[in-house]
Amino acid sequence: MINIGKRIREELYRQERSVSWLARKLNRNRAAIYRVMCKNSIDTTLLMTISKVLDHDFFSEFSAEMTKQQEQ
Repeated sequence: MINIGKRIREELYRQERSVSWLARKLNRNRAAIYRVMCKNSIDTTLLMTISKVLDHDFFSEFSAEMTKQQEQ
């Protein structure tokens, strides 16, 4: 199973963006972003917004994981 908080953190750092930057883009405080990055799952609306801000389709990762599991 994909740990979405971990994936968001990895993508954020891959893009060399800070937590503060993401917090500003999402109109949230840094603590809220750190909480998101500690979660295994998050609200789909929030995930869509984060996907847009980071220009990364996190949903495709779930889809690929589901396909992989179905093939087993």
